[in-house]
Amino acid sequence: MPDAPDTLLEATQAYGAKVFKLRLPFVGELRKYSLAKFKRDLIAGATLTLVSIPQAIGFALILGLPPGPVITSVVIGGFVGSLFFTSRYHVFGPTSSISLITAATITTVIAANPGLELSAIQLAVLMAFMIGVIQFLAGLFQFGEVTRFISLAVVVAYGTGIGLLLMSSQLHHLFGLPSARGGTFGANIWGVAKGIAQGHASWIPLAVGLATWLVFEILSRLKPKWPEALFGLVIMGFAGWIFSRAMSIVPFALISGEGALAAQLPAFAGLHISAAEVSVMPSLFGTCVAIAILGMLEATSITKNLAAKSGQSVEPRQELAGMGAANIACALFSGVPGSSSFARSATNYQSGAATQLASMFSSVIVIVIVLFITPAFGYIPVAALAAHLIRVGLKMINPSQIRIAFRSTRADAIVFALTLLSCLFLQLDTAIYIGIGVSLALFLRKASAPSLVEYTFTEEGALTQLEEGEKRRNDAISIVHVEGELFFGAADLFQEQVRLMSADSNIRVVILRMKNARHLDATSVMSLLQLHEYLQKTHRHLIVSGINPDVEDVLVSSGAIKEIGRENVFPAEANLTASTKKALLRASHLLQTTSPDLRLFYDKRREQLKAAGTPNAPANGSSPTSDYSI
Repeated sequence: MPDAPDTLLEATQAYGAKVFKLRLPFVGELRKYSLAKFKRDLIAGATLTLVSIPQAIGFALILGLPPGPVITSVVIGGFVGSLFFTSRYHVFGPTSSISLITAATITTVIAANPGLELSAIQLAVLMAFMIGVIQFLAGLFQFGEVTRFISLAVVVAYGTGIGLLLMSSQLHHLFGLPSARGGTFGANIWGVAKGIAQGHASWIPLAVGLATWLVFEILSRLKPKWPEALFGLVIMGFAGWIFSRAMSIVPFALISGEGALAAQLPAFAGLHISAAEVSVMPSLFGTCVAIAILGMLEATSITKNLAAKSGQSVEPRQELAGMGAANIACALFSGVPGSSSFARSATNYQSGAATQLASMFSSVIVIVIVLFITPAFGYIPVAALAAHLIRVGLKMINPSQIRIAFRSTRADAIVFALTLLSCLFLQLDTAIYIGIGVSLALFLRKASAPSLVEYTFTEEGALTQLEEGEKRRNDAISIVHVEGELFFGAADLFQEQVRLMSADSNIRVVILRMKNARHLDATSVMSLLQLHEYLQKTHRHLIVSGINPDVEDVLVSSGAIKEIGRENVFPAEANLTASTKKALLRASHLLQTTSPDLRLFYDKRREQLKAAGTPNAPANGSSPTSDYSI
């Protein structure tokens, strides 16, 4: 017998080797790196930068923070995430969904704690750290697999809701109105409508926004390969510079009024958890978990999509751990939370990135641009940036995916509608919990409906379904075929249906054929034992036949097989009806009769081949048959 401590140590080491198996995939890429790959990565990194900077400034506008912490998330988060990512195209950074949730959470926490000593940026940094820890641990222990159980309808509805919310959140910038309280879709629309009705709106910012939209459309049509956001905002920034030189007071707001980009390198600030931060952590925890789950969904969706196009295999745990490490690094450098960016990841792929170094090069190029070209960004009109973000929100709405999610099944339509409405009228973290909860509830409802059909034997001895109103060949024996899931959600329904079937006072023996019953658990075992006890009290018998090895293991380990009686349980055999034949023989013994007048069809040819060592009979219907009379 092996030494128990040694066995435990070996098991622990094996588990540790499996769980803590994180690596730095880019190191393997360096071993076969070439000048051609370097050129591809450099071009992709430069192109990625052209998309990243305008988006970062836009996300700063959403967050209500200076652009500096958002640029830090682009630079530091993008670099650190690439160290862990197995996907060559996966890019980390601030996103519209994370920015919206973070902004709403910060506003809510500050409003709920008037005496709070923490600033908005301190709360954002704390959230980045908490999200990073949750995601890194989830990647470390492979908890990211939970995303497989989240319906596509939830993801599509959430993306649609984020897009609509992003667009509505920028409307007040287009009309020169103060931002609405609450931050929900309804509050945003109502605030703008109220401001227009009261005559507080300014039409100059709206004209700037429409002009920006027109520039974007012209660029996208004339030069579809150009980064329209960058060149469009540069043109509008140049227009803003002209206005600022020609007029003493510019009639529309500029980015410089929201907080100019700082021409400095991201600096390591460390993490200092004060008593005030500890006190607010419980308020942030639920939102941080929701953001972490959303990040898992985004990473899974993005990497699988790109892997299908490129043929590259990815490791979900590495992507998730990389996101966690990136968020922790953002917190250490006073950056805001980030996630997987679909726009930048797609740009990275389309630009021909060869390795993860493309994202790292982009981080370096962003720093260079921030150091030397920062003053120019201050002249971009806020309304122009709002128009850009509205276009981003519009692109997040995918009509074809919405059609699939809404029309596939009624359950998908319900999940989609409830998730979308929750996104629009509730907090975003609440919305994702509602979407996941409703999706799982409907799935469990569907999965928890096992099929129970009573069977009988024909004159020829074949097993067939007993039609409604048809009499059994033997009134004392009921053969119930069970098919489907028998986990906790189905246990009560299973027990109740069998009770109803056995309500006939003439029935003395109930045979459960469980060949196609799956996933027995503690709850369903308890229901089976309660059914056994109920039949015993009414002087009747329960026999179980055709159980597969997994179900048998559960019955043995739980002790249920002893309660029911080993002699009343018959495992499945190669001959599909052999276990039922034995169950009928047992039933005739319990009824103390030698002939319950039932015949069982079986394949005689199969039995002969089995005896000869060839258990599978030909399925051409030509084998001779016989029957047993019981």
